[in-house]
Amino acid sequence: MQAEKNILSGKQKRFLRSLGSTLDPVVQIGKGGVIDSVIESAEQVLAAREIIKVRVLQNSPEEPKAAIAALARATGAELVQVIGRNGLLYKKNEEKPKIELP
Repeated sequence: MQAEKNILSGKQKRFLRSLGSTLDPVVQIGKGGVIDSVIESAEQVLAAREIIKVRVLQNSPEEPKAAIAALARATGAELVQVIGRNGLLYKKNEEKPKIELP
């Protein structure tokens, strides 16, 4: 994995945040933390949509920022932002890109 492919510019992050503002959380991190099943479902949704909103539930053993960052690392996704218990992840689908970054 090349380092430069995962670095998003400020403009690109703003663009992704605007897309993410309308999304509902599709992956939830609960009392098990960032476990294999959470990582697998996140990878599947990222492959389909490229951008997902993640929610860290109250019963999660990890802090929201740490849990979302761990999920981003596990899936190879880019952490766009964390607000409260919600985070936004982006991962370009190399075969069928859906989102055209500015």
